[in-house]
Amino acid sequence: MGLFGMSSDMGIDLGTASVLVYIKGKGIALQEPSVVAIDKVNNKILAVGQEAKNMIGRTPGNIVAKRPLRDGVISDYDITERMLKDFIRKAYGSKGWGKPRLVVCIPCEATEVERRAVRDAALSAGASKVYLIEEPIAAAIGAGLDISKPSGAMVIDIGGGTTDIAVISLGGMVVRASLNVAGDKFDEAIIRNIRKQHNIMIGERTAEDLKMNIGCAYKKDTDTSMEVKGRDLLSGLPKNVLVTSEELREALSDPVEEIAECVHSVLERTPPELAADISEKGIVMTGGGSLLDGIDKYLNEKTKVPVVIADDPVSCVALGTGKALEELDKLEELTAMNY
Repeated sequence: MGLFGMSSDMGIDLGTASVLVYIKGKGIALQEPSVVAIDKVNNKILAVGQEAKNMIGRTPGNIVAKRPLRDGVISDYDITERMLKDFIRKAYGSKGWGKPRLVVCIPCEATEVERRAVRDAALSAGASKVYLIEEPIAAAIGAGLDISKPSGAMVIDIGGGTTDIAVISLGGMVVRASLNVAGDKFDEAIIRNIRKQHNIMIGERTAEDLKMNIGCAYKKDTDTSMEVKGRDLLSGLPKNVLVTSEELREALSDPVEEIAECVHSVLERTPPELAADISEKGIVMTGGGSLLDGIDKYLNEKTKVPVVIADDPVSCVALGTGKALEELDKLEELTAMNY
């Protein structure tokens, strides 16, 4: 049960781009990038989270900033475990923590092997028990949808590594799809486009800044622009260029179109009664990727279904794991009854 009885239960949104930790009774206690800085010489972890992210693209050769999760799943098991340990410790502060029960989010199409890796990493990081919850379910709960009713609700969760799309009814996923096109692919598309159009190379952080400040998925009424610094591919010297939002819209059109096609295919596979519910209630968008300007308008135009962005899209999945924590005791009782 841990040092604080029930209070040491946690919900973790283990994302490719960031990790959010929810502590029962306290709410979201930590939100940090899923990045770890490692000294390659002695394989020592130098920094975790925001501190490590600040080092990306700015480190001497022996220090590498690694993201242990790729496309929503663990790509480096040991580093994920150490990162989790660090985040759990940070979230609890100096008071120390017992062995909490954890609810951890996973992509809806995660394989058995990937699920086991998450469970094992969480147990090794100090959890007493680990429950896995699929991202669209957590996102729907966090967005305030009542998923226990026999009525269809549709969620699009665009994270850093994956976009999870699901039609949910009676607490379960009726139709679902997960694709490895999300925030990271948006950044890559921007880097490629700027290299092609301006002949300069920019880093991941600059691409992310551009995406957040002037990136868009739908044509804006007025074009906005932003100056960026990069390395000229011809001279090898630093160079400034002006990038417009229209340029970024074109750069992002491919990944955004892929997401739209996936949404379309999920709608095509949805039973008619549930499809009718969705066209009435609309599709709910969550995750950091839903903050891309105009993506809701774009999807609405493509699907002819109303699309709304949840109130706090970045925190939805973590809040959903938090609400799942409240249900843990019921789960425990049920499993105890089954023995």
